[in-house]
Amino acid sequence: MTSLREALTDLPEAVFADLLESEDAYLLVFDLPGSTAETVDIRVDGGRLVVEARREKAVPGDFEYVSEDRSMFLDLELPLPPDVTAQEADATVERGVLEVHLPKSSVTSGTSIPVEDA
Repeated sequence: MTSLREALTDLPEAVFADLLESEDAYLLVFDLPGSTAETVDIRVDGGRLVVEARREKAVPGDFEYVSEDRSMFLDLELPLPPDVTAQEADATVERGVLEVHLPKSSVTSGTSIPVEDA
């Protein structure tokens, strides 16, 4: 998880993210104002979580931009901890808050080998 935590600290100042952990999962929470489920794409590729999001910005008819500092796109690649199982991951976005639930694998630390008398 250390590399994921470090990657989150390296995000641009305009990106707000939280990392939470329980015994069986990680939860990443991103503030993505203006984004919806239709404008967010998330995938796991090569041990990395890829998040691409855009937001819709409507400009009133009589106005034009003088300054535009609110980014319309977000493209992130974050390293995943080795214990993440991407097959059961899910995500939701509600009111511009994206939550990515990443379950941990349930692999035990060892495998018992039965021993029989010969």
